[in-house]
Amino acid sequence: MIRITVNGRSVELNESMTIEHMLDSVDVPPNYLAVEVNAEVVPREEYTTHAIQDGDQIELVTLVGGG
Repeated sequence: MIRITVNGRSVELNESMTIEHMLDSVDVPPNYLAVEVNAEVVPREEYTTHAIQDGDQIELVTLVGGG
């Protein structure tokens, strides 16, 4: 089991997974989402290969329109 932090909340996962797999469980449109792992933005093309590791600090940021 690995422990990560997502948007400031502690989360336990049964195993390491890719960002893409983690995002499958989040109810956020991926077109309007940025993912930061350990204070570095992960390019969208790396979501399928970037593995989440024990202790990672993840921020999911959504774009919000308005004026």
